[in-house]
Amino acid sequence: MLTFKDLGLEPSLIQAVEDLGFQTPTDVQKEAIPLLLNKNTDLVALAQTGTGKTAAFGMPLLQKINSDSKHTQGLILSPTRELCMQITKEIQTYAKHMPKINVVAVYGGANIQDQSKKIKKGAQIIVATPGRMQDMQRRRMVDISKIDYCILDEADEMLNMGFYEDIIAILSEAPKEKNTWLFSATMPSPVAKIAKKFMNSPKEITVGSKNSGSKNVSHEYYTVSGRQRFEALKRLVDAHPTIFGCIFCRTKRDTQKVAENLIEAGYNAAAIHGDLSQNQRDTVMNSFRKKQIQLLVATDVAARGIDVDNITHVINYQLPDESEIYTHRSGRTGRAGNKGVSIIIVSQSEQRKIRSIEKLIQSKIIHKTIPGADEICNAQMLHLAQKLSSVVPSDSAEKLLPSFMDQLDNLSKEDILKRLVTVELDRFYNYYSGKAKSLDTPKKDFSDDESKSRVNKKDEVRYHINIGEKDNYDWKGLKDLIKGTLGLSGDEIFHVDVMKNFSFFSSGPDETEKVLEGFKSINIDNRDIEVSITEKFNPRKAKKSKSRDKGGSFSRRSSSGRSSSGRSSSGRSSSGRSSSGRSKPNPFKFSSDKKSSEKRNRRS
Repeated sequence: MLTFKDLGLEPSLIQAVEDLGFQTPTDVQKEAIPLLLNKNTDLVALAQTGTGKTAAFGMPLLQKINSDSKHTQGLILSPTRELCMQITKEIQTYAKHMPKINVVAVYGGANIQDQSKKIKKGAQIIVATPGRMQDMQRRRMVDISKIDYCILDEADEMLNMGFYEDIIAILSEAPKEKNTWLFSATMPSPVAKIAKKFMNSPKEITVGSKNSGSKNVSHEYYTVSGRQRFEALKRLVDAHPTIFGCIFCRTKRDTQKVAENLIEAGYNAAAIHGDLSQNQRDTVMNSFRKKQIQLLVATDVAARGIDVDNITHVINYQLPDESEIYTHRSGRTGRAGNKGVSIIIVSQSEQRKIRSIEKLIQSKIIHKTIPGADEICNAQMLHLAQKLSSVVPSDSAEKLLPSFMDQLDNLSKEDILKRLVTVELDRFYNYYSGKAKSLDTPKKDFSDDESKSRVNKKDEVRYHINIGEKDNYDWKGLKDLIKGTLGLSGDEIFHVDVMKNFSFFSSGPDETEKVLEGFKSINIDNRDIEVSITEKFNPRKAKKSKSRDKGGSFSRRSSSGRSSSGRSSSGRSSSGRSSSGRSKPNPFKFSSDKKSSEKRNRRS
């Protein structure tokens, strides 16, 4: 059996590993550590999240740098603050028997002057987020002109988050003769482009197949209608009483909404996303690691800092826009030799994505049905029985038992158990007994041509809606809003075109009443949402017309009798306010995120 001693590590590092209780290296460590120790080479290492990549590059880096010199010799770039701090802490742990080594974390949300002072005192290794690193370079607070090693950790995610230009700028200030070590879960074209531009004949290590998922993770998906998505989530959670999981949503708004709904329903849940302060994110993550929080609802960006080994389930409440991101999500479970489950909740129109993900992870995703009332109640009852059988009676229980038994001496063991089950499980039974209806929608045949489900162009109904780019919506976000509000699928809403101040979308004639009625009581940011039928309209021509971008003249019919001027006979203007100045309550607490603005916001 191969040990860390066999990899060529010096005694101080071996001692640190033994202090941590590690005995055998992981697959990526077995391949990367000897290679990096014995050769001055560039490296591309492809391995899933949670496979020990930090040790794979951290230990060789610590062994190769000159601890007697205080100038910066190694730079590690990571996508998020959480991951930056995590890497720093881990490398400091490996260096605990190397007193001259100084590792400094550089990230947004902390005092930049304090970080600069730490570097000036002498930092052989800097761990940084791209955004903060660029900021410090512009202020001449850091010098990487003499570094020997540059490590790009989670390279695919950094590029996915919009850091390509930052990385290019950072690497351009580093010496050409340095060694570059690139670690990534997947190998999309932007990562390959970085490797080609800044690396010299790199060695390549692949643990498992490229872009493949972990062998310890099983994958399954459930098909429901859009309006039943949250109810399906509740059932899946209730059917797994011991779940300790991470739930993924696409936007910050959806993340917060799902978390709030779970808390309101009695679940121990919390949200983590970019709108939280660093202190709030740290508090949530610490609670999650201690299992004080059972369900963590997260965006993909915030989740980059989640490094918890015992997560049992990952639930894709919404699929990511890029299939590669699914690999990162599912990699949050099935760590440290444990088994994990990755669950996908999809609408019928989204099932086509399942096949592309299967090809990417090189694994079958099993279609399953949403648990029913009997299955959920049985799972909860078995969990209760296991908990009772494994609990060790306390001293206080022994003292209280006599008076307790006096109250129950007229009951048999069976009667006591029946009453216990009633007390503990009746809430599940009562809730689900009235919700016995199956939530599943038919599994879609992937061979079906999507165009067949679309209505004929001549039957297409075109709508105008007073939401646009200024409200932070792109076509995807707006389509999700419409689908979620009306309970329609992606096939029923199509041809979404987002303008600056307003947008257009289409449906079939059968959905017209639902579309017009469904938005009558909805407002966003204290502004009524107005939807009306419009005549056929070419948005591409409209983008070239300033008058139309200002709400120019074109004919449209509204179910409320509103004319094209934007004022109805009731005196309500197109702003959504009545003459009294009152507006309807806002059910939406967070506005949708545009992808471009998300990328900008992620840079700290």
